[in-house]
This record gives sequence, structure tokens and C-alpha cells, in this order.
Amino acid sequence: MAVRRVVRPAVAGALVLAVAAAACATTNDPPVPAGAAGSPTARAPAASPGPPSPPDPVDVPLVLVIHATRPPLDIGLDLARDVVAGRVTSWRELGASGGRLRLVDTVEAVERDPLAIAAVPADAVGFGVRAVTVAGRHPLRDPQRYPLTVAGHAAPGPVTTVTVVGDIMLGRRVGAALAAAGDHGAALAPTRRRLAGADLTVGNLESTLSRAGAPQQGGDSFAADPRVLPALRRAGFDVLSLANNHTGDFGLRALVQTVDRVTAARITPVGAGRDVKQAREPAVLERNGIRFGVLAFNAIGETPPARRDSPGAARIRMQPRTGPLNDTDLRAMQAAVRRLDRTTDIVLVLPHWGDQYTNRPVADQRRVARALVDAGADLIVGGHPHWVQGIELYRDKLVAHSLGNYVFDMDFSRETREGVILELTFWGSELKAAEFVPVVIGSDFAPRVVTGAAAARILDRMWQTSGAPFSAARSAMSR
Repeated sequence: MAVRRVVRPAVAGALVLAVAAAACATTNDPPVPAGAAGSPTARAPAASPGPPSPPDPVDVPLVLVIHATRPPLDIGLDLARDVVAGRVTSWRELGASGGRLRLVDTVEAVERDPLAIAAVPADAVGFGVRAVTVAGRHPLRDPQRYPLTVAGHAAPGPVTTVTVVGDIMLGRRVGAALAAAGDHGAALAPTRRRLAGADLTVGNLESTLSRAGAPQQGGDSFAADPRVLPALRRAGFDVLSLANNHTGDFGLRALVQTVDRVTAARITPVGAGRDVKQAREPAVLERNGIRFGVLAFNAIGETPPARRDSPGAARIRMQPRTGPLNDTDLRAMQAAVRRLDRTTDIVLVLPHWGDQYTNRPVADQRRVARALVDAGADLIVGGHPHWVQGIELYRDKLVAHSLGNYVFDMDFSRETREGVILELTFWGSELKAAEFVPVVIGSDFAPRVVTGAAAARILDRMWQTSGAPFSAARSAMSR
């Protein structure tokens, strides 16, 4: 049943022709005389060229997709085949909660129903749903070794993985703990391999790497030891945003030294520089033939704005700290996005914005995100609130308003010790999967991946302020 739903028409037609040809080959019709019409030596009239033959069939992943708000699910190959055949009727049979399981035909039906599951060819899957792993293999991240396939005509393009984390603060009490441990990478150790395993890893470094000036924010001035840079590099970081309200905490000379030190560590800084031209200069990196462009801006203030002849951060003045929304700032960032969109395949923008200690974005976050998508941005991934905030789709582009903290010493509340790692999977330039991996920061200031009830608690708050298709009537994770 399920195979009939997912076999593509061209493949089905080829199967019909093959059966018909086999049938003709076994008939008892008399032989055709040589030279007669239809015989091997008959001269047929010239035929006009027909449509090109379809490409030969190839195996593509047959993906089981579930609602995005469901927790990760891994099942065995036999059980996956039972799902495709319609022999599984309860989520309990899959080791999941939710009561009766509904097998549906389309990804869109799954987006509308947290109790639905569909089996569809990989080319029909987008990042608005979650792919089930089968025998430990991810159909979109590891399509060549994924065991459940169906005939198709389009082989997977180059698979590229991108990981983005939230706010990284390696100064203050974090820095003291690292120095006491004698290991400047200790806070990154539990998630190092996960981050380094991505083709491209991006984060927001919320501190300077220099104390060349006087502290500008008193006890809230953040400066990390430059010796953290090799540890960040070992953890896989390729791009670090410096567009935040703490890059200027020890003055402009320290800001410039920070930019230079990040660059010297073979990590690309973005969002700050010795002048506005450098602050608005994108990071451009190529992976598997795909060009990724990254821009960043600070909407919170405190770090001075970069100008034509003075250092600082790229900025957009907006709610809640530097607003009302400044149209000149927004147009300048839109122009930067348009320029980058002309020369790259994927444009990622990293805003530092919003209210602290809430999971609800302010109105200007949505306005600015949509304006940047209209200009050509493919992904918007924000920081600064120190809580995980909701996500939304606009024109089929992903906006993640805040990933929360990744490394920080804000241990005064549960929410400030929580965050998510955003793991993205691209086939060519197409975003196929966006998965949010919950982390909790421990007493040693190191984030660790969590599952079960702890993960559900973090993600439930994210779904509460998310838009469709992530906002189901009730989060499936809480069932």
C-alpha cells in the first residue's frame, strides 16, 4: 500500500512497460517474416524525435516523518517496514507517547497533526517536520547508508551540515573556573565532538579577548583569556559573531584586538571591526561547493556602533533597548543582505536583539526578520535574551529568535542555564532539516545535551511562542 503511494509516476510507468515487454516475449504469436513491417530488417519510416528518456531510477531514502514538536525517534528496520505497510497503529509500538498513530500520505498532513506519520521520498521532505532515524541512520544527514529506500530519479545532492549555538561567554566566573581547571577548553568539552562534526559551526562570542582599556560596564564587563581561542577552534567554530553588547566592554582598542585575535586563530569574525566597512563585511565560507554567507548586527547598544572612521559593531536600532526601529539602519542591513545574496547560495543573519529573560520576541524582532528575508536572507538565528525563544517560518525561511545560552555563568535561574543547539542539514542549497538539540549548563559552566523530561521542558517553552507549523494545538512532546 505505502509503496504504491510513494513510487513516482515515471518509475511506475517504467514498471508497467517492463511487465508488458515481458508478456510480449512469452506470447505464442507466429514469427514475423523477414522484411515485413515490424521485422528486424524492415525499413521503418523516419520518426520525429520524442521527449528525452527519463533518467535511470536510483534509490533514494524513504523517509518516515513526524511532527516537528515530537522528540527524536529511532526505530529498527523491520519496525520501519511495518509502519510503511500500515501494520503499526499505536505510538506505543514505536516507544513513543500519543495514543493512536495515523498513517497519512503527505508532509503537509504531518505538519497539521502531531499524531500523524508519513512515508515519503526524501525529495518531498522539508525542515518543517522531523525525520525518524532508522537503525541509527538519519535519512537526510546520512542518505547513502540509510537502509529504507524507494525508487526515484534524483540522487541526493551534496550533504552539508551547519551547527549554530547561542551566547558564549568565557570570561567572569567562567574564565576563573577555566583557569582553576588549567584547561581553557573545559566548558566546551562535553559538546566538542558534536560541534566539530559539522561542516560549518557558528556562534556568538559575548566577550572581548583583551583588557586593553578600562571596563565599561563595571562587574558586567566580560573579557575572556585569548587562550580560549584554540579550544574554540578545536570545537569546530568557523565563524564567531562579535556583534553584541559586550564586545566593547574594555574599549575600542580591546575590540580591535579581539577582532584581530579571532582572525589569527583561523576563525572568521563577523559583525564588528575597526570601521563600519569591516563591521558589515560578511563571512563567506564554501562547503561542498555551496557558498555560505554570514552577517551579524547588534540591536542592544553598549558596544559603540562602527562608523566610517571608528571601531565598533554593526547595528540596527530597534526595540526594546535602542528603538524605535531606525529605517536607515535597517535599509543598510538589507542592502548588505542583497549584496551577499548575489554572490552566495545561503545567507545567514545573526542578530543580537530582544528582551532578556523572556521566551517572547518583541514586535520589532518579527518586523526586522521579515524585512531581511524579503531582502534575501535564508536564515535568521538570534541571541541575547538568555532564554530560548520561539521559531517561525516566513516565506519558507526559518527564523529562530533566540537559542538561549550556550556557555554562561548565569546560574540564578533554570531558564538561563538552558539553551538549544541548532543543527541544520542542506542538500545542495536546500535546507532539508532543522533540529533543535536541548542543552543544560552544569555547575562547571559546560553545556551538556539532555533528553527526556529535561529536553521536553526546554522545547515546550520554545513551541509555546512559535508559529506554524511548529505550533500544534498542544505540543506533542507533552503527551
